[in-house]
Amino acid sequence: MTAIVWERRRAAARATWREFASHRGGLVGLLGLGAIALLALLAPLLTDQTGLDVTRAPGRPFEPPSGEFWLGTDNTGRSVLLLTWWGTRVSLLVGLSATVLSVLIGTLVGVAAAHFGGWTSALLMRFTDFFLVLPSLVLAIALSTVLPRGLGTIVLAIGATSWPATARLVRAQTLAVEARPFIERAKALGGGHAHVIGKHVLPAVLPLVFVNTTLTVAGAIIAESTLSFLGLGDPTQISWGSMLHAANVHGAVSQRAWWFLVPPGLGVVLVVLAFTMCGRALETVLNPRLKGER
Repeated sequence: MTAIVWERRRAAARATWREFASHRGGLVGLLGLGAIALLALLAPLLTDQTGLDVTRAPGRPFEPPSGEFWLGTDNTGRSVLLLTWWGTRVSLLVGLSATVLSVLIGTLVGVAAAHFGGWTSALLMRFTDFFLVLPSLVLAIALSTVLPRGLGTIVLAIGATSWPATARLVRAQTLAVEARPFIERAKALGGGHAHVIGKHVLPAVLPLVFVNTTLTVAGAIIAESTLSFLGLGDPTQISWGSMLHAANVHGAVSQRAWWFLVPPGLGVVLVVLAFTMCGRALETVLNPRLKGER
């Protein structure tokens, strides 16, 4: 019986992949993300990390692009190409980590509110509404200001303020799943809360959660870049947001050093666009009502 179940799941996964691959935008986004992630992973192997040290900067401040420095240098003489390359690692790490935290909190709250109902649902949803009406960026700025500066603080600030939308989405989907007859049969046969949630509710909700995750990563990366641009990021780490902050503070605009501004900004745009394209394609594949809108 177990072998049949797993065979059906593998067949469903293959069918989902074939349909996803038919979406050119989603496939382009996935290939772009793969290339960016590969470059981020290979950065320690293909580049010399000592070039990130301001005391070992090989060039002069604000050198324009040349054969030696393909994207010019920053205000300290470091290669902008090297900074952008290494900044990819931090931006992706923070964006993915904050998204996992946000989706985890939102999924737990949404499933619990829909499954248990009653005063539990009322309490959790009022708590969710409280966070939903607060500007998430302002709350993240407040948390980043109060807590010690570091990557962990940025992840916590973004993840702890961006989960309400996921919670409401998961709650709506859980309510729709629990209204189906097989849930009533499971309860009638003596299935407890853990069995119903683990065996029936979560498998039906997780595809939607996965789609929401791909779309949430884009917002998390933008939030990290914004916080770092405002000077609230980790001063010991290089990210695209911290590069934009340094360019703003040290007068890259007045120096007409466009090469210090464009690469990190373009990196944010490309990664966010790639995640959004993947998320929209997955949403179309997993939501039958959207298949006719391709």
